[in-house]
Amino acid sequence: MKRNAIADLFAEYPDALLADGFEDAFAGVAFRCSKQPLAVYDYEKCVEILMKRDGMNETAATEFFEFNVVGAWMGEGTPLFLVRPAEEE
Repeated sequence: MKRNAIADLFAEYPDALLADGFEDAFAGVAFRCSKQPLAVYDYEKCVEILMKRDGMNETAATEFFEFNVVGAWMGEGTPLFLVRPAEEE
């Protein structure tokens, strides 16, 4: 999804922040009672983006992502990062 299309979803909620460079990992919008909606990104896809885009191995990409993205509290509009459960065979 393009950044502009994602931003359009949040036009009414200017405090909702987006994760720059992770548009291909955008998973949707999370709604909470009495709170603004938040952008949701697929955790594994974010790590894959770092591996492909920045040439990191999985360990380096995961550590970078944890510290610099997941660990970056930017206020109430900070995006969420979804870890999907492993599929059962």
